[in-house]
Order: sequence, then structure tokens, then C-alpha cells
Amino acid sequence: MQYLAINFPPISEVLNWRPIFLGGSSFAFNKIAVITMLAALMTLVLFLVAGRQNQLVPRGVQNFVEAAMDFIDNSIVRDAMGPDGAPWAPYLTGLFFFIFFSNLFEVIPFFQMPATARMAVPAPLAIAVWVTFIVVGIKKQGFKYFRNTVVPSGVPGGVLIILVPIEILSTFFVRPFALAIRLFGNMLAGHLLLITFTVLSEALFVKSIGLVLLPLPFAMLTALTGYEIFVAGLQAFIFTTLTAVYIGDSLHGGSH
Repeated sequence: MQYLAINFPPISEVLNWRPIFLGGSSFAFNKIAVITMLAALMTLVLFLVAGRQNQLVPRGVQNFVEAAMDFIDNSIVRDAMGPDGAPWAPYLTGLFFFIFFSNLFEVIPFFQMPATARMAVPAPLAIAVWVTFIVVGIKKQGFKYFRNTVVPSGVPGGVLIILVPIEILSTFFVRPFALAIRLFGNMLAGHLLLITFTVLSEALFVKSIGLVLLPLPFAMLTALTGYEIFVAGLQAFIFTTLTAVYIGDSLHGGSH
């Protein structure tokens, strides 16, 4: 009886990429760095092209960008930050598209890897958000921001002994950690699922049994590819929404 041999790549091959140059140093440039730079470039080019068109009746790229900005403004900025959030709309829109493009490389041939599936990308993004909402809080409220954030009004002193450490941990440590882990974990899980069904389809293709069973993993692979495109947008939306919520809390003294 002939068994079907399926060789899944070791996790080291999935997550570790050979440096293109500057190998062996802290500045090694690899595939993830290429994808990250391309995602940033795509975001920049998208808005440059849309801005140059500047038509009264938007078409093409300008129409797409304006529709996306309206969606982000109405669904994220206004809901999470209120009228005071209007100046933050460009930042949040750029953040959304950068994360979306970084995620989308999961399904782009020859790349087939989301940059956000490596912690080297979500972690700096989360740290940037962490620094931003703290700076905004201090600018808006002064150094009373820290007290206003971790000491809720109207709470008995005995409860504050327990509540204040929890608020400090939740606001200044859990927030950035959860932002990075959520994005990293979801994109990595999707990447591993796509690899699994790609390997299954390839293994069945070279076996006679593949004539019967190949359509099953291949159909799942196709469905997962479409699902990953949806997840790429969803995770960008979630990260951007939480960023808006955190900045909104700093703008409104934690009462928002």
C-alpha cells in the first residue's frame, strides 16, 4: 500500500528569511523589509496619484481614495474620537492603508508573506501608537493626564488600591502589547493555513489519488485566499479603530 508523503516546511523556513544584504548585522535587509518598504511606497503613491488628479467629479484612483477616506472618517474617526478627531483623519487613513498593503502581500505571487506576520512590523506600529496617545494626553491635559487616566472619579479609596494598578497595566502596557499581538497572530495564523493547503494541493497533484482528492484542498485554498484578503482589510480596520479609540481617550480625558 502506497502512502501519500506530505512534507511540510519547517517553521524556520516559514518565518526566517535570508538577508539580502547586511547579513549578520542588526540592519540586515530581508524579504520582510522589502515588503514593508513596498507597502509604504504603495501607500504614498496611492495618495500622490489621487491628489494630483484633483478633479471636481472624482474618477478612478481619486474616487477610490475619497470613498476610503469617507469610510474611515465616518466609521472610525467620528465614532471613536468625535468632532475633535478630524485633524487625525489623514494619519489614521495612512495607517490603515499601510497595514492593509502589508497584509495583502500574503496573496501576492512571489511574495506570499504578510509583513505583519513578523513581530518586527506590528511592534513598532504599536509602540508608535502608544507614544502618540501618551503625547496627545500630556499635550491636552498636562501631566494630570496620568492621574486622570488611571484614577477614575467617584471611586472609593479602598477600591482605588486595586483599581489603579490594573488601570496602569491595562492602559500603558496591555494596550500596545495587545495591538501588536492581535495583528501579528491573525496574519501569521492565516499564513500558516495557506501554506498547509498549498502543500496538500501540491502533494495530491503529483499522486494519482489527486485526481479524486485534489479539488478538495484546492477549493479550500481558493476560499482561504479570498478570506485572507478580507482579513487583511479587517485587521487594518481593527488596528486603526483601536488607535483612534486610544487617541480619543487622551483627547477627552479618558471620559470618551
